[in-house]
Amino acid sequence: MFDKNQTGVTDVWIVGLQNLYGTRIFLFILFLIVYIVILTGNLLVISLVLTSNHLYSPMYFFLGNLSSSEIIFTTNIVPKFLHVLLAEGGRISINECFTQFYVCGSLAATECFLLTVMSYDRYVAICNPLHYSSLMDVKVCYHLAAFSWVGGFASMLTTLILVCQLQFCGPYVIDHFFCDFAPILEISCSDISVVKLETFIFTSSVTLFPFMFIIGTYVCIILTILRIPSSTGRQKSFSTCSSHLTIVSTYYCTLITVYVIPSRGHSNNANKILSLMYTVVTPLFNPIIYSLRNQEIRAAVKKVLHRKGGMAL
Repeated sequence: MFDKNQTGVTDVWIVGLQNLYGTRIFLFILFLIVYIVILTGNLLVISLVLTSNHLYSPMYFFLGNLSSSEIIFTTNIVPKFLHVLLAEGGRISINECFTQFYVCGSLAATECFLLTVMSYDRYVAICNPLHYSSLMDVKVCYHLAAFSWVGGFASMLTTLILVCQLQFCGPYVIDHFFCDFAPILEISCSDISVVKLETFIFTSSVTLFPFMFIIGTYVCIILTILRIPSSTGRQKSFSTCSSHLTIVSTYYCTLITVYVIPSRGHSNNANKILSLMYTVVTPLFNPIIYSLRNQEIRAAVKKVLHRKGGMAL
């Protein structure tokens, strides 16, 4: 597929955060720590979901899928970003650049679908609990998870093909810390109107509609919570919902700002900051907000630690 581009370009230069290279050592250590925390938190969630019998439910099954997507997503971007940051820029082959772009876009779409599925799961559990076991059985859960993954990667293929068919002209410099859509288009000397239109339709479909659906489900959830007679129960439920909505809103609003709203008024530095929100910040807080603040997850962690402590003795 990549050979269809006949420009002769073999690699590009990733600029990174050139305005912050004076603090690159500090930033390298900071982002390295954040990356380790992201891997540790999400791997912990996955291992607990796979090994703890009392976490065998649709909610934790989808959490495990979300954590898996976060690990792949950040690993696709952060290691190369750390190299570029430390070296004050870095060279990347054009095929590797397109691959990074495709995987990033596919996993962003996959996460949008997974967050939508998770909100539907919570809606059914809270608003229609009597039919929860029949509406969210094992077969349905596997189908929803498969749709999220396959749909994310399949829906990005058209964009990838259109980008690979563009002609590129020097200088081959990506003014970003990874191969994102807008910086790739900036080095193209082809007519990009078709690929921009297709990408607008694609990103609108996988961000705006799922986001509206999630808001709708949480409105129904909140209305149901308001009917809970116990004030303690209402407060606990509102706390959980507000945390989830904060993460979801941050993720979707960032994606919408970067990929749906016309970028004419966005500077490259602003786009880099916004990109850090969904490539680093959201993956950092997802396991904390969705999982590690959960009472059952914490109980599973304590059980594992107690078991290992007993074996050590």
